Amino acid sequence: QVQLVESGGGLVQAGGSLRLSCAASGLTFSRYRMAWFRQAPGKEREFVADINWSGGTSYSDSVKGRFTITRDNAKNTVYLQMNSLKPEDTAVYYCAAGQRHYSNELGYWGQGTQVTVSS
Repeated sequence: QVQLVESGGGLVQAGGSLRLSCAASGLTFSRYRMAWFRQAPGKEREFVADINWSGGTSYSDSVKGRFTITRDNAKNTVYLQMNSLKPEDTAVYYCAAGQRHYSNELGYWGQGTQVTVSS
């Protein structure tokens, strides 16, 4: 059974930094695409960043240059380093994993972690 558990959210002032973690279990982690999404109140869930099994990354335009996604296959964990945070980054952040190994389709989601950026 695949489980994704996010941590690291919290309250931070604008301009500050946070690092989110997502610990995965129940899958051969190194073979999976991993991604971060976020959902702000009253808005749809949106893509933030992803990293594939080869280490290739992509980012939404809104976070490019400020956020960095990395993975530690030895720890079955994916990270999202968030710098220069803005109030508009306030959202629940979700970790997602591929539907199966070497797949770009997402199939598993964590429960989310709240990030609040105050102005």
